[in-house]
Amino acid sequence: MQNKIELTRIRHYFDTTTERIELFRNLSQTIISGESLAIVGPSGAGKSSLLSIAAGLEIPSEGDIRFTIGGKQVDALAMRANSGFIFQQFHLMPELDAIGNLALPLRLKGDPNAFDKAADWLSKVDLKDRARHHPHQLSGGEQQRIAVARAFVSTPRFIFADEPTGNLDARTSEGVTDLMFDCARETSCGLVIVTHSKRLALKADKSLRLESGLLELVA
Repeated sequence: MQNKIELTRIRHYFDTTTERIELFRNLSQTIISGESLAIVGPSGAGKSSLLSIAAGLEIPSEGDIRFTIGGKQVDALAMRANSGFIFQQFHLMPELDAIGNLALPLRLKGDPNAFDKAADWLSKVDLKDRARHHPHQLSGGEQQRIAVARAFVSTPRFIFADEPTGNLDARTSEGVTDLMFDCARETSCGLVIVTHSKRLALKADKSLRLESGLLELVA
C-alpha cells in the first residue's frame, strides 16, 4: 500500500505589524515512503515551515495538501500518528532514563510491549548498556541516538528531521547521519530532512533547494 504526501500549489506567509513575510508560493512536491529527501537552502528561507506543513503540523496559508497512508487518504492528525520526528534539540524527558524515553511514545499508545520494543531499539543504536542512564548522564551524540531510535520505535511511515546533526561535532554527526539512513532503509519509511550539512544532503535520494520562495531539484 502506498504512503505519500502531496503538496499542490502551496503558499505560506506570516504577517508582522508592518509587513507580510512570504516564505514561498506555488510550491508543489510529492513525497513517498521508501525515499529520502533533503531540503537545503539559506537560513530564513522557510525550510522548517515546509517540513512542518509536510508533516501535518502546520497549515499552509494557501494550497492543497493530501496525505495517503496505506493507500487511503487521511487527515493531518492521522498523518502525525504515522510519523516520527527528530529535532536539533534532543527533547528527551530529563526525569526518564534512556529506555523510559524510548518507550514513552509506545506507552502513550497503550502498547503492552513498549519496553521490549524499546530495548530492541536500544540494541540497534548500540546503547543497550545505557538503558538506565538519564539524559544528563549521556553525551550529546548518545542523546541524539536515543532521539533517532525514539522516532523509529513506533514503526512510522515517515520520519521528519529538522537539523538533526546541528548540535553535534563532525565525527558524531557522521555516526548519527549513517544511523538515520540505515534505520530508514530497514523500515522502508520516508525520510525528510532539513539540513545545512552538505554531507548529509548528499546521502539522500533527492535534494531540493528552497531559496527566494522557489523549490528546485539539486543536480
